Formats: sequence, structure tokens, C-alpha cells
Amino acid sequence: MHIIINDQPMQFASPMTVTQLFITLGRQTSGSALAINQIVIPKSQWDSHLINEKDNILLFQAIAGG
Repeated sequence: MHIIINDQPMQFASPMTVTQLFITLGRQTSGSALAINQIVIPKSQWDSHLINEKDNILLFQAIAGG
């Protein structure tokens, strides 16, 4: 499966959910947000939302500031 994450092409052996993607990438979900093909996926759907071939994914971390 070929996808793009933050403008970087990546390849994975099999389809996965958003939660599985975070585990595979070694990233924490706390404070994270994600958009797939310019649509924000609510965290409540991460366990069931499947990533598809050629999806364009934007991962970002919430940052507190003043």
C-alpha cells in the first residue's frame, strides 16, 4: 500500500486503521490530529477508519503557546 504522510511517500505491506498507523510509526496519539485527503478524521473513528491506497495524510501535533 502506497500512501503519503506529511508530503513523504511511504509504503506499507497491508491496509491498516489510523490507530495502527500511529503504532507502526511509533507516534503517540495524545495531542495529535490527522487529516486524510483534506478531511479531518475525529479521534473517535481512528480505531475503525481504514487507510486506503494513495491516501494523502497530514499528521500534526497540537502545540500550546501564549
